Amino acid sequence: MTDTLSLLRRWVVGYFNGQDKAVAREICSPDYALSIGDVVFAGRDDAWLPAVDVQMKAYPGMGMTAHQTLVGDGWAAIRFSEHGSTDGKAAAWSGVGIYRSNGRVLTGCVAQEDYMTRRRQLKSGQADLVDPPAVAPWDTVPQPRNPEAEAAVLQWLQGDWPRSPDAVRCDDDHLTGTALAFEVAETQVGELLSAGDHVAFNVRQTGRYLGGLPAPASGPVAETLDVNGIVRVENGRVVEGRVIRDRMGLWARMRNAV
Repeated sequence: MTDTLSLLRRWVVGYFNGQDKAVAREICSPDYALSIGDVVFAGRDDAWLPAVDVQMKAYPGMGMTAHQTLVGDGWAAIRFSEHGSTDGKAAAWSGVGIYRSNGRVLTGCVAQEDYMTRRRQLKSGQADLVDPPAVAPWDTVPQPRNPEAEAAVLQWLQGDWPRSPDAVRCDDDHLTGTALAFEVAETQVGELLSAGDHVAFNVRQTGRYLGGLPAPASGPVAETLDVNGIVRVENGRVVEGRVIRDRMGLWARMRNAV
């Protein structure tokens, strides 16, 4: 197991699922920072741990399931679900995180979590099923970087949402049948990392929101959309994967503008 993947395993199993902040202080640097949408929690003890603690108190039995991992030189990516219950209502929501390390400790993460689907479940009182766990997420073997796959994903990310192939699941579109429509004008890359034919990415897209979110959001309106994903490339084309977009952040900005 590579150093970063080993650290990520302890992050998931020891810190998050064990809800043990002592593990976090052992495996994360003091200046650890989490970026999620347009929010940054910079500083392990002053910003990040207190923010997660709020969520853990709201969902006392909250846990995380790993569905897929990738690993490269100094980084690891994970597709996961978080799930728990608050005030007698349960929910499961998906996410994609990209972690960096210096080989000794984790130094930061850029993530997206689908808080909009969590909101839907808590509002309806009906929880979604959790996707099956990966059989051996902590035994993932590093693969060499693949610049051709990265180029294919970057080109794919220039397109508008929704898009094909259907094998790429975005947010909870496959459960609700309602897709976020966004016309992309520009894509700014935060992270674009490949391991063999798989690519993990974090991007911010600038363009126009066209529809698909609950009221009072309405379009068209100029906006930005933060997107994380892990996809697989075959013969120069994206053929499958999982994408999580910051629909909640987008909706909140438009709601506040009304």
